[in-house]
Amino acid sequence: MDLACRTYSAARQLPRNEQAVLGYELRKTAVSIPSNIAEGASRRSTAFYIQHLWTAHASGCELETQLEIGRRVELLQAPQVELLVRDVQEVEKMLNGLVRSLERADERQR
Repeated sequence: MDLACRTYSAARQLPRNEQAVLGYELRKTAVSIPSNIAEGASRRSTAFYIQHLWTAHASGCELETQLEIGRRVELLQAPQVELLVRDVQEVEKMLNGLVRSLERADERQR
């Protein structure tokens, strides 16, 4: 959720004419990460949870791409993008670890 909040702050700094395009995509994708984690956690199936974690991971990859586009077209400052990308990559690492842990636990239960 912290990543989503920081992404919202970055999106607010975009020019007004970009709020409806890149700003919207940044916000939507950033919100998708914790939303998919929460939805997956609410399921009563490890397989569904893992599926939602991978969807959250994919949203992280999408967010990285959108941030890079913002940097390349000079709508976002490089230092800000670098910090956000590092945050996204950290979240992706945590998601990978959680998936591995859930898969191991699921294997032990079989």
